[in-house]
Amino acid sequence: MLPIEVQRAATLKPKPSPEGLGFGKYFADHMFRMDYSPERGWHQARILPHAPLGLDPAAAVLHYAQAVFDGSKVFRGKDGQLRAFRIDDHCKRLAASADRLAMAAVPPEVAREAIEALVKLEADWVPNAPGTSLYVRPVVIASEPFLGVRPADKYIFFVILSPVGSYFAGGAETVRIWVEQEHTRAAPGGLGGAKAAANYAAGLKASVEAKKRGYAQVLWLDALEHQYIEEVGTMNLFVRIGDEIITPPLDGTFLPGITRESVLTLLRDWGMKVSERKLAISELREAHKKGELREVFGTGTAAVISPVGGLGFQDGELRIGDGKVGEVSQRLYDTVTGIQNGTLPDRHGWMSIIK
Repeated sequence: MLPIEVQRAATLKPKPSPEGLGFGKYFADHMFRMDYSPERGWHQARILPHAPLGLDPAAAVLHYAQAVFDGSKVFRGKDGQLRAFRIDDHCKRLAASADRLAMAAVPPEVAREAIEALVKLEADWVPNAPGTSLYVRPVVIASEPFLGVRPADKYIFFVILSPVGSYFAGGAETVRIWVEQEHTRAAPGGLGGAKAAANYAAGLKASVEAKKRGYAQVLWLDALEHQYIEEVGTMNLFVRIGDEIITPPLDGTFLPGITRESVLTLLRDWGMKVSERKLAISELREAHKKGELREVFGTGTAAVISPVGGLGFQDGELRIGDGKVGEVSQRLYDTVTGIQNGTLPDRHGWMSIIK
């Protein structure tokens, strides 16, 4: 068992109202921190008041972008119990992301212990209103102060908590997405398959430009030809053409989403035709022309299921279906959130009760 020192905050913050939570605006009173050095490995596990880290200006993360993170959620069910969604998978993905950036990986079982200990201490920060949860953000950064291009020797692992509502201001309503045909977020052989901070920085400019056009996010195409769909903003993408539901195959250019995997499992449980294959934007447009493009939706930890009502291009916009939430999108959202909140059976063992 991981020995964790606990330093409690002298003053606790007032809890925000569930109606105004938004996403990532508020933070719990405490955080977890642990340090790494080649001599001691991961050591000095502690829970302490949420506060600045105190980095040296020469810390490697500030110069060479060795920073990875993950994001999971804890839910308070109607029975009052706290349930974490696929926490082991999130901890494994954090370790895999760190390995891709030549960083010291936190053993998944250690990361899970850290998260559970922090959530137990901050149980009062888990909201209980419909559509709310406690977002868990574990992060690993390079802290060694030096100038020179090499992997750092020292790292900080920390976990912060944020009570959240809906990721998109419109909640479960459909969003409009801009199809990006100029900028590239990730290329084959790059960092796209890791949850690295640099991936998100690469997408910010296009995202800002999409919002200026009135769109919520960006649909990324492949870096080589700008022909094949990859992901939408920070989410994996699914497209329903006729009776087939298509999602791009995992090829290392985008994140292997845990919600994506859950959705694939549910769709197959329901006997639906599911394909993990390349989908050209030309095929999507042709399906729309024929009236066969029935649904488009994103999947991710933050938004769960985000239905897309329109796709924007330089030459106009494609309206998806009737512009409303599709039947499969709605069923998936209801099922995943029902499992997360404990109102539907957890047939795949995705939920872990935190006591």
